[in-house]
Amino acid sequence: MQWKRIVLKISGETLLGEREYGIDPKTSVELAERLKEVTKMGVELAIVIGAGNIFRGEPASKNGLERATADYMGMLATVINALALQDALEKLGVGSRVLTAIAMPSIAEPYIRRRAIRHLEKGRVIILAAGTGHPYFSTDTNAVLRALEIDAHVVLKATSVDGVYDKDPKGNTDAKRYETITIQEALEKHLKVMDAAALALARDNAMPIVVFNVFEKGSMKAICNGEHIGTFVHP
Repeated sequence: MQWKRIVLKISGETLLGEREYGIDPKTSVELAERLKEVTKMGVELAIVIGAGNIFRGEPASKNGLERATADYMGMLATVINALALQDALEKLGVGSRVLTAIAMPSIAEPYIRRRAIRHLEKGRVIILAAGTGHPYFSTDTNAVLRALEIDAHVVLKATSVDGVYDKDPKGNTDAKRYETITIQEALEKHLKVMDAAALALARDNAMPIVVFNVFEKGSMKAICNGEHIGTFVHP
């Protein structure tokens, strides 16, 4: 196995399914089934989930909401998504824990680095919610930060397309997919891999990123086995 401990970054929109807003339970279960396949291989899985299906802090701030307040609201929305994903995983018999960067002990554990690692060692999936606990940082940046903290081997960026393209493949039939690309190239070309802060943190700490389609059957399992799926973004 090439990747033993991974951080999976999932956008909130992944949970939308066919809906325009909120969480589609059927899609949550489908995603949980993909995750279960990986845990059965012995992979230690940490998940960072966004909140775009419920609330986005930065756009809200541009419409008049104070930026820090908007970002905190977005962090709370990630907790809603984390609880929904935890429910889907546990219905499939996959043990999981939600760890939050903002303390809310009635519904989740606080994020403590050593506790997070211990859960992974015991075979539990951990879902890392509430971002970094600070405004002005995206869940992309949080995914890279947590990967470094818990000594993960790679960050997997789950998307609705099968990798990184030179232009939006949904609106451009001539879009070309990159098999591999360096993080520096992704920054210079302004490719939509992750935001610039996340990419810079990954580059400076030699953390590789793989961008792939999480709903493509067997894709995540194949990546963990060392197969080339999606786009490999290397330091």
